[in-house]
Amino acid sequence: MTTPMFDLENAATLLEQVVAGIADDQLTAPTPTAMTVGEMVQHVLGFTEGFRRGATKEGIGTSVPPSQAAPQTLPPDWRSRVPAQLKALVVAWRDPAAWAGDTEVGGATGPAPQMACFALDEVIVHGWDLAHATGQPFAPTEQDLVTLLEMLAEIPAEGVPGLFGPRVPVAPEASLLDRVIALTGRDPALACR
Repeated sequence: MTTPMFDLENAATLLEQVVAGIADDQLTAPTPTAMTVGEMVQHVLGFTEGFRRGATKEGIGTSVPPSQAAPQTLPPDWRSRVPAQLKALVVAWRDPAAWAGDTEVGGATGPAPQMACFALDEVIVHGWDLAHATGQPFAPTEQDLVTLLEMLAEIPAEGVPGLFGPRVPVAPEASLLDRVIALTGRDPALACR
């Protein structure tokens, strides 16, 4: 897959809006993953910083696989930190140097354009997780979804342990968003709330 440069702003803005719509009493609600809403927000804080560092290349040789990271609790300033970190993520990937060579995120090294796709995947898919869990609308751009479909088409149908579950079948006429979600191992029809 050849990945042209793309901008993360639309996806990041959408995730920011979803996080702003989370009520305090929803933090213990389940998401379509094994995480609660609060745990997912903590994950958002982790991956936004990790992928920002991947863009600047400052994470090379210093990142830690998620399974080895120390467990954390949601910081009290999460409502201001999430938007700030999303904005920093967008700015970092706007630098053409971010797209050159290899980089490292979460203990994994790969071509920078591929890591940018994984960043987009994290923002969109976990935005959907949070929106679904808290009853909010979620409508990524067609361009972002097409980029993810191309990337996810390369993931084995049985999934990748720790990253993607086995693909969930969807109707041929399913929306782009439902197709993306299904390729990550989530059931877009799942009743979460």
